[in-house]
Amino acid sequence: MKLTPKKYGEMVKNASPPSPVWRDCVWAFCVGGLICTVGEALRRMYLLWYDKQTAGMLTSVSLILLSAVLTVPGWYQKLAAKAGAGTLVPITGFANSVVSPAVEFKAEGWVTGVGAKIFTIAGPVIAFGTLASWVWGLIYWAMQAAA
Repeated sequence: MKLTPKKYGEMVKNASPPSPVWRDCVWAFCVGGLICTVGEALRRMYLLWYDKQTAGMLTSVSLILLSAVLTVPGWYQKLAAKAGAGTLVPITGFANSVVSPAVEFKAEGWVTGVGAKIFTIAGPVIAFGTLASWVWGLIYWAMQAAA
């Protein structure tokens, strides 16, 4: 029996449970908003003692630390299972994705487990982020030289 893409799509649709898309979107929006609200509260607290730039840096570091600490016992994953994309607020989601493989492979040791796996996600992001910034820098330079 040859399976066409249309037939396959129908089979997937019939086998998949219904998803409350609107409810999921609202929930993700609220959880993401709550994470951002925590970040804003931290920033305002830091502004009581530090200048704007330092307060921003401390806010980022605090959100990364909080996300990493919540990842170790598995609480961030439980929140992500319920909130979906709401937990992918860039800085906390990235911290979670860096810490998760390290925690998972801890039994393999500090070097071959934690040390090697902690860069599973971060390595490509840093490499491609650096490459992309270099390419965009060249494009910007070429546009400025042409103008």
